[in-house]
Amino acid sequence: MRRVYLDHSATTPVDPEVASLMMTYYTEKYGNPSSIHSFGQEVRNAVEQARHQVAALIGAKPDEITFTSGGTEADNMAILGVADAYRKKGRHIITSAVEHHAVLDTCEYLAKNGFELTILPVNEEGIVSVEDLAQAIRPDTILISIMHANNEVGAIQPIADIGKLAQEHKVLFHVDAVQSLGKIPVNVKEMNVDLMTVSSHKIYGPKGVGALYIRKGIRLVPLFHGGGQEKKRRSGTENAPGIIGFGKACELAGRRMAAEAAELKILRDKLLQGILDKIDYVKVNGPLGDSRLPNNVNVSIRFVEGESLLLSLDMLGIAASSGSACTSGSLDPSHVLLAMRMPHEIAHGSLRFSLGRQNTEEDIDYVLEQLPKIVERLRMMSPLYDQMKQAQ
Repeated sequence: MRRVYLDHSATTPVDPEVASLMMTYYTEKYGNPSSIHSFGQEVRNAVEQARHQVAALIGAKPDEITFTSGGTEADNMAILGVADAYRKKGRHIITSAVEHHAVLDTCEYLAKNGFELTILPVNEEGIVSVEDLAQAIRPDTILISIMHANNEVGAIQPIADIGKLAQEHKVLFHVDAVQSLGKIPVNVKEMNVDLMTVSSHKIYGPKGVGALYIRKGIRLVPLFHGGGQEKKRRSGTENAPGIIGFGKACELAGRRMAAEAAELKILRDKLLQGILDKIDYVKVNGPLGDSRLPNNVNVSIRFVEGESLLLSLDMLGIAASSGSACTSGSLDPSHVLLAMRMPHEIAHGSLRFSLGRQNTEEDIDYVLEQLPKIVERLRMMSPLYDQMKQAQ
């Protein structure tokens, strides 16, 4: 049976070059980077090289990069750290309705503990209005947190415009760039960003490692206390093999990004057009063209359940998703699609395909061969579809 992995927004395979480099730091160069002897210092040098590699991919300075255990920790470090450090200036935070739960849940935790939260709506394509944001900013606003690209529908937000607005009002601006890193250009200076979250396992690096860009001069209260690693911002012995692998993944992503994006757009558009041509009653979720990540296809197929689609695809060797990997076990419809004003019954039939560097045209052909058959079979069991056909 053919196996086709189309869930790269959930995670990616580790690149062989990354895995090979990491193995060296598991078995041969295993010193603690805080140790002063040569075993530790050769690892310290490799960690610092990785810091340069991550910084280069986002247009930052190496000393503005703090390594974390992943995107969730980096989001928490940014939001909780700013809230604690700047609480005397104000207690108002702004975010959007389509953020990852690592941002939304953290902001809502603060809202239960003395802070005020404004959650901005989005339009039907999942994009925030800069005008709405401008109206939401108050004298006591201390932080705006808006993701660069949405993990479910691939919508790219007007980050540079938002960052400029935040600068004008002297409000700190945090961006979750976990999904955009390595897929589209990211530059913290050009985007007027103060804090940025990135993660390794979305760009063919290892799981369990990420980073937070912290613009020089910004104060953060750390989440952890202990050994004072990462300039006292993130105590704990560094995950050296993971960090070094992340750095290598960033180097490879920077080198390959333009060519990969062009190839992925071709496959993305073929898959999307094929679905629209072969299956009726399909709605495309999110924007089209350059306002969408080059690897993202998200559709709602009416008169079928997303969970049934996923299980049927999996039985044929095709891996996809119905939303965020962090909430895939939930039976509730996507909060992103609901924020885009999609009815519950249609949101339940959503399907996300996220392509990656190993996918081929033959993979797309296989999906387009199997998916229409699955939809037809499932609709034959749907009383709603039967009622619709009888009403015609």
